[in-house]
Amino acid sequence: MFPIDQIVHYTYKYIAKPFLFRRDPEDVHDTALTLGKTLGKSVLVKSFFRVCFGHQDDSLRQTVCGITFQNPIGLAAGFDKNADILDILPTIGFGYAEVGSVTGGACVGNAKPRLWRIPEEKSLRVYYGLKNDGAEAISARLKGKTFTFPVGVSIAKTNSPATVETEQGIADYMKAAEAFRDIGDYITINTSCPNAFGGEAFSDPARLELLLKAYRELKIHKPTFLKLAADLTHEQLDQIIELSNTYNIDGFICTNLKKEAGEKGGLSGKSVASLSDDMIANIYKKVGKKKVIIGCGGIFSGEDAYRKIRKGATLVQLITGMIYEGPQLISEINRDLVRLLKQDGYTHISEVIGINTL
Repeated sequence: MFPIDQIVHYTYKYIAKPFLFRRDPEDVHDTALTLGKTLGKSVLVKSFFRVCFGHQDDSLRQTVCGITFQNPIGLAAGFDKNADILDILPTIGFGYAEVGSVTGGACVGNAKPRLWRIPEEKSLRVYYGLKNDGAEAISARLKGKTFTFPVGVSIAKTNSPATVETEQGIADYMKAAEAFRDIGDYITINTSCPNAFGGEAFSDPARLELLLKAYRELKIHKPTFLKLAADLTHEQLDQIIELSNTYNIDGFICTNLKKEAGEKGGLSGKSVASLSDDMIANIYKKVGKKKVIIGCGGIFSGEDAYRKIRKGATLVQLITGMIYEGPQLISEINRDLVRLLKQDGYTHISEVIGINTL
């Protein structure tokens, strides 16, 4: 472990985390966003963080769908819901970030409490309900801004009874997509949030086709991904892959939260890791490198990220691992990926994509 990573690792594990885990998780999340936004305004702080955590290596750099990623580790949608901390994220090692999910209208989300830690499972139970400032406000905040790393925008339909009907739901998605036509490097269509009013209506292939048809008619010329539910059947997955071919979808994020019968919200972290791994491998067997697969769920180490890549992921995303392990985790993962590649006799991350699934 790199000395600075080690210092931060043990400081977080033995001092910060015990204190933070005694506080309400949503309050901690909000404090982290405020701190990240403040630190992101300081050139000195960003320069210091970049020296400490901004590990770069040519073996991790990839161009995917015309976008250059300095490394494959991204922040998943759901943490920076309103695109507040994009200035600080690349300095702690992230190769990209996905903001949102952003919805057509502003949304206060579900009633509190709506975020719980489950330490024994290294997971979070999430029931935010797509809380965000809405497409109009967030796009206005980002308009004209220059990013120092790739930024994706996750879009969803507003958590409201007004968007339950298919036509209204599609219109809400399109409002969000249009707002980010010229902002960000790619778009993720989140059809699988389990915490919104009316459920996951657009995980149904018939409704999904209507949504993708409307999206295609917008003629937004940037890479587009689908974020998939964790509990899709093989038949549903085959239908979605077929639709992705018809409507020129570039790839998939595997996966969203894991639902549990009778429980509010969905589980992130280690609870969804195996479902994510299995879906990555399943899709890769069917499409190979014709589609981009982004692995999301249960990444707490370089070994976790490496496993997903070897199963077929080109890029990976995380949130929960950082909450449990500390902000130095991103730097640790990048260093570990370089080490693992060398250990296995490879010179570039692209060489190992899908090799465990062939």
